[in-house]
Amino acid sequence: MDTMRERFAAVTTDLLDHDPRLALVLADIGVDAFAPAAARHPDRVVNVGIREQLLIGTAGGLALTGMRPIAHTFASFLIERPWEQVKLDLVHQGVGAVLVSAAGSYDWPAGGRTHMAPGDVALLDTLPGWTVHVPGHPDEAETLLRHAAADGDSLAYVRLSAHRNEHPVPVVPGRFTRVREGSRGVVLAVGPMLDAVLAATETMDVTVLYAATVRPFDAAGLRAAIGERADVVLVEPYLAGTSATAAHDALADLPHRVLALGVPKEEHRHFGSIPEHLAAYGLDATALRARISEYVW
Repeated sequence: MDTMRERFAAVTTDLLDHDPRLALVLADIGVDAFAPAAARHPDRVVNVGIREQLLIGTAGGLALTGMRPIAHTFASFLIERPWEQVKLDLVHQGVGAVLVSAAGSYDWPAGGRTHMAPGDVALLDTLPGWTVHVPGHPDEAETLLRHAAADGDSLAYVRLSAHRNEHPVPVVPGRFTRVREGSRGVVLAVGPMLDAVLAATETMDVTVLYAATVRPFDAAGLRAAIGERADVVLVEPYLAGTSATAAHDALADLPHRVLALGVPKEEHRHFGSIPEHLAAYGLDATALRARISEYVW
């Protein structure tokens, strides 16, 4: 079975073959996967080398000419390192692009803190106009990537990860999906957190919502899922509390509570596997079961 990054390479190669407006910008990461595409489209597959600020600047320049750029590297190098260019060369210039990341919050622990970006979505929240997709399965990644590539001149971020769910959900971009019905609160699982949330809440009378698109936040979908109690638990694979304000805004006219679970601000220095990081953050099924049950009962 392929990974999200492998699906990204296959889908983007296909898109480049069929849409002359698309261009791909790389910063050494993932170059080998796009060798066939570069051979066929040398004018639309650009590798700027290990120059992440130039990666975004080039995407902005291509967008100013009317092209639809897709820029790709690890999340920490795509959002955090070239932050000024994201802010100025894309948002300030009023042009669109598709930023596709890899490595998420904790995918490559051996790479150390430089390769971890739990704050990426929170950073993008400081800027207007971004659509943020967080797929939990390669099939979802394909759906969301194709949607982002065809979405006019919008600003889109597609956050890929090696952390994934076993099965895909038939996602609709921009909409939450109701996976399980209950009456004593809502647990919103984002992207690859769904499997752990379903295991954690198996015996609980709660509604489980699934979000593969987190921005714009589907306020109507959350409100429609509220049962007898407006208690909400957010389970996100990045910085804890990233979507808390959006959830509070969605329920502003209702008495409600929001418990925000995710990656803490404190650095986890004992690097290990993805499951070890999830356990350390309290995001595995066992820890989630304890934290959610205490909150909703």
